Amino acid sequence: MPDQVNARRRRLLQTTVAGISLMELGLSGLVHAQSKEGTGGTKPATPRAGFAAIRQVKAGTLDIGYAEAGPSNGPVVILLHGWPYDIYSFAEVTPLLAAAGYRVIVPYLRGYGSTRFLSADTPRNGQQAVVAVDIIALMDALKIDQAVLGAFDWGARTANIMAALWPERCKAMVSVSGYLIGSQQGNKAPLPPQAELAWWYQFYFATERGRAGYEANRHDFNKLIWRLASPKWNFDDATYDRSAESFNNPDHVAVVIHNYRWRLGLVEGEAQYDALEQRLAMAPTISVPTITMEGDANGAPHPDPAMYAKKFTGKYLHRTIGGGIGHNLPQEAPKAFADAVVDAARLA
Repeated sequence: MPDQVNARRRRLLQTTVAGISLMELGLSGLVHAQSKEGTGGTKPATPRAGFAAIRQVKAGTLDIGYAEAGPSNGPVVILLHGWPYDIYSFAEVTPLLAAAGYRVIVPYLRGYGSTRFLSADTPRNGQQAVVAVDIIALMDALKIDQAVLGAFDWGARTANIMAALWPERCKAMVSVSGYLIGSQQGNKAPLPPQAELAWWYQFYFATERGRAGYEANRHDFNKLIWRLASPKWNFDDATYDRSAESFNNPDHVAVVIHNYRWRLGLVEGEAQYDALEQRLAMAPTISVPTITMEGDANGAPHPDPAMYAKKFTGKYLHRTIGGGIGHNLPQEAPKAFADAVVDAARLA
């Protein structure tokens, strides 16, 4: 009996290793699926490598942690990260823009880094509209009337929503992977099998096993996502670990799980955002000057640029960045991203 048990264990281990290897080798080549993804003062906090300091400001329902660089009277650029990344995706972009005279604001999204909910009673909501509301609240708290937005992943969806619903607050936009506004209704439509496979983590998160697994293994889980999403990016452990600290936020798991479950219609959002979601469900066009970007080796699910070009009705350019650039484009190609931000501002 012990020999039979050991044999079964060896087969299970071999199957698991083989499955992970297939994902690492194959996901980057899958068919691309279109993603459906108050006021107060500031105070300095602990200095961090890559940024002079992390500041905090009370904004809406959050106490938002953010980095700032550049002249205080410069035109404002707000840079928005995605999952599972953080502000350090812009560690090299920020000084380039600051040197060009921009005031650069790089906030931690809800559930990341030093951003915290002001009340224990506030739902740990991750629906798409609420993240955009957070950034509008941040702009209000910092008395910023208008900004250029530069973003990817969740951040790009947030920037898209801001540009669509509050165009007066958005001077111009750089959006990696283009147009990412979605809806629960739209997400009901099944995708081709390979595209569904690319969203494997979304279905994992739909289960309680997935929630528990992410809670227990978020460091290694997100490192795997980095590798799959950017298969040609040879980041080192120190680079990953610097960002992974932000996943220790006490609300991180709840916000991430709610985000992906909300997309599939498995959980409700907050009623106060229903009107915004109804407008977003209509897939509104975006009129602000925009440059969309894509890496030539993006292993994460993303739409083909031809699918979304007509959603941008103002001045518009698209750039595909070569050289093995993956999903985390600002960190993998910081100069190209910074150049796009400057060029988008000029379009305005």
